This record gives sequence, C-alpha cells and structure tokens, in this order.
Amino acid sequence: MNRSIFIIPLFSLGFLLSCGNRSNAPEESKEPERAETSDNADSGTSLTREQMKSIGLELGFIEEKQLTATLKANGFLKVPNQNKAGITSLYSGTIKTLLVQEGDRVRKGQTIATLTNPQFIELQEELLTLNSKMALADLEYKRQQELNEGNAGALKNLQQAAAESANLRARMGSVKQQLQIMGIQPGSVSNGHLITTINIKSPISGTVSNVQVQIGTFINGSTLVAEVVDNSQLHLDLFIYEKDLPKLRDKQVIHFILTNNPGREYDAVIYSIGTAFENSTKSIPIHAKVKGDKTGLIEGMNITAIVSLDKATVPAIPTDAIVNYEGQDYIFIEERMANDGDSSSVKFKKVPVAKGASDIGYTEITLLHQIPGHTKVVVKGAFFILAKMTNKSDSADFPFVAFPRPSLVRE
Repeated sequence: MNRSIFIIPLFSLGFLLSCGNRSNAPEESKEPERAETSDNADSGTSLTREQMKSIGLELGFIEEKQLTATLKANGFLKVPNQNKAGITSLYSGTIKTLLVQEGDRVRKGQTIATLTNPQFIELQEELLTLNSKMALADLEYKRQQELNEGNAGALKNLQQAAAESANLRARMGSVKQQLQIMGIQPGSVSNGHLITTINIKSPISGTVSNVQVQIGTFINGSTLVAEVVDNSQLHLDLFIYEKDLPKLRDKQVIHFILTNNPGREYDAVIYSIGTAFENSTKSIPIHAKVKGDKTGLIEGMNITAIVSLDKATVPAIPTDAIVNYEGQDYIFIEERMANDGDSSSVKFKKVPVAKGASDIGYTEITLLHQIPGHTKVVVKGAFFILAKMTNKSDSADFPFVAFPRPSLVRE
C-alpha cells in the first residue's frame, strides 16, 4: 500500500512537465517572424511632414537628361625629346664664368657659360701661319706660271706650286670652320688679338632645368654643362585600356588636373593614339598636347584626366540623391500604403541602382528593381533618410533633426 502511494505522484510530475514543454513550443516559433519583420523594415523608413520640412527634403521624378559621358585615366606630363637639350662643349677646358642657374629662362644662342683653354690659341696661331704661307704660295704659283708661259720654267714646278697652293687653301678652310664652331670669327683673329675663351651657348629656347658644373670645373666633350627644357611643347601621356580605345579619337578634348595639386584644371587635345600595348601594363599610350597657359606644369608630374565622350539622353537624377550603403548605391522613392490612415507621415523605400556618367550635377542611373511609373523620388535629403533608416537604436539620435523621444514613464 505504501509503494502505490509513492508511484502516483511521480506520474503526476511527469505529466505536468510534458504539458509545460508543449505550452512553450509556440513561443519559440514566433522568433523567426520577428527577425523577418525587422529585415523588411531595413528597406525603408518614414518621416513626418515636419521632419521633411526641417531637413529640406524635396521630391521629384527621374528625368531624361542629355549628359556627356566621361572616361577617367591617369598619366604624366612629358616634353618631346626635340624640345629638350643637354648642353655640352666640343672642346675641353675650364669653366671661367657661369651665367645661368636652375629656373632661368634662356633664348636660343644665348651664352650660358664661358670656357678657357690655352689650346684655343694654337688653332688661331695656325690660321695666322697659314695666311702667311698662302700669300707665299700664291706668289710662287704666279711666278711659275709666268716662267712656263715664256718657256723658261719646267711644267713640273708649276704643278708643284699649284698643288701646294691648293693644300694650303684646304687646310685654311678647315681651320676657319673649326674656329667658327668654337664661336671665333676667323676675320677677327690677328697677331695682336687672340681669343682665349669661347662661349657655350644654348641650342634651344627654354628653361634651365639642371646645372651640372661650377666655376673652375674642367670639362671635356662628354661633360654635361646644363639642361634646358622647352615647356611650350609640353604634352601628356595617358594610358587607356583596350575596352576604352574605341571611345577616343584624334583632336578630342581632354580636361586634366595635377594629381597632387587638384586646384586648377587644364586642357589638352589628342594628337596621337598608340598602336601597340605597353609591355608592363597592357595599356595603350595616348598623346595629347597641352593647350593654353602652362604655368606650374613641369615634366614628370602625375595627372588625372577626364576625357569627354559623346552626349546621350539617359535617365538621371541629381547626384546628391544617390546614397551608398554597404557598397551598393540606392535612391529613395515615396511609398504609398493603401491602408495607411496617418497622413502626417510619408514612407520611403530604398531602391538599388547602378550609376553611370555624371555631368552638370546629374548622374545617370539604371534601376536594378522596377518601380511604378510616375513614382516620386527623393532628389534632396536622401542622406538624412539613410541616416535615420540605419540608426536603429533611437530615432531621436537622427543627425540634425529633432525627433520626439518616446516617453519612458508608463501612464
């Protein structure tokens, strides 16, 4: 009898536990529904009319705009080799004077330094000696010619006199040419006037970019004295990939800025399109001549270029109406709810888009999800809607807008 009484409560306890478990099962099934509702809420939010007014939110429509498509490319500034000069001297000597420094503007033929060498006198002395020998050779030739005409001289002597005179003339011509290359005029050489220094001149007009010597430096024909660059022919080299090559053409306008100093925009015009790939980048070089004022531009500067392409009529909205969230671009549309009785608030939904060309403050868009025709779009204030939508902790923390904070005291 005592054993039976003890078993009955055990069965009763098991029954109560099983009932308790069954009663908790429906509550577990409700959790996924809450998560789903929360996920759907992330696609949009609502604002009161007062909030819309306070942030200056404006509605509009997707418009058809004629935009100029652009292509962005990187490159650098370059001066053609025929507009750069490395200045050297054909003769050895010591720098006596140095007349320029880096940054100076020079003209073609302007003296930038003077060179001195005692050997310069030797060539002038030879010229004076040749002048004397030439005078004697001409007299001897004339004498032998007169003797030969009177049958008093040998023909051989006349021929030797003619050959001597011709040799001296050839040597004199060579010495005169050497002196002219040195910058010494042969007519200015005399016994009382021998030049000991020669001028080193710039072969082109431009700006001195580098000076390699100083006063007293001994140089020879391989020594670089200075470098001059003519920036008037400055051009830029762009590197375009194969897929973008059909978009470019000769005489096309390019706008570019300095990558490290983007405060000013410059213009250039395409004059040459490469026909071979660069080995390292698999890109094609595009050459464009810089137009207008080139102040501040130096060879080797990196640039960022915008190539203007053809105009096209495309669906577009103001650029500021597009927001980016977690790597995807979106716009906000006005969402009307059929059973929403609250006319004091407006619901907005985000719609993913793909951006295209940008021009005159508008950006081309491609809708990734279809929307009804004549749907209103947020054209101003989209950033604030995104901020409120992503601020899940408390709507009162929405930036720049005073949203009413819900009361924490129960009435």
